[in-house]
Amino acid sequence: MAFELAPLPYAHDALEPYTSSQTLHLHHGKHHQTYVTNLNNLTKDSPLATLTLEEVVKATAGKADQQGIFNNAGQVYNHNLFWNSMKPQGGGEIPAALEAKLIADFGSVATFKEAFTQAGLTQFGSGWAWLVLDGGKLAVTKTGNADTPLAHGKTPILVADVWEHAYYVDYQNRRADFLKVFLENLVDWNAAAARLASA
Repeated sequence: MAFELAPLPYAHDALEPYTSSQTLHLHHGKHHQTYVTNLNNLTKDSPLATLTLEEVVKATAGKADQQGIFNNAGQVYNHNLFWNSMKPQGGGEIPAALEAKLIADFGSVATFKEAFTQAGLTQFGSGWAWLVLDGGKLAVTKTGNADTPLAHGKTPILVADVWEHAYYVDYQNRRADFLKVFLENLVDWNAAAARLASA
């Protein structure tokens, strides 16, 4: 069974004015699609082709001879979660259970948002800012390139893509502006709460 590009969970223009239709066409239809195509080419006729995406990520993590497979599998997985970390008319009120957990583990929602923003800003070059569940506690982390918390035994709850192609059409080099908009106007707190509840 070949790996497939998961459709966006909303229309290409649904996140405007915060993320443009042009960005989603390029980011999802070109970048994400390329990772899926590469992954299929790299795993074709191999035992990995029979695994789930998550299993491929875990099976190839840290293996130098399978770095290309890991890079593409990681990028497919990370992007799948990124699209589902946002929604039209995002932001707003955080579900009670998630809010309580953020306050318990970070001290306040504001402290979490500051830590998440700093993770995104201080990720040098391409990468990701994450909210993860690690040993029963919520934590913020960042990963470079295609790396993912899934490969390190952590459960991803929320992610922002800080590769330049995620924001450059709309924000040029203003990564801080994109991260602010992500947390205020794009983030799908309900999806994050559901992932926490099922973790």
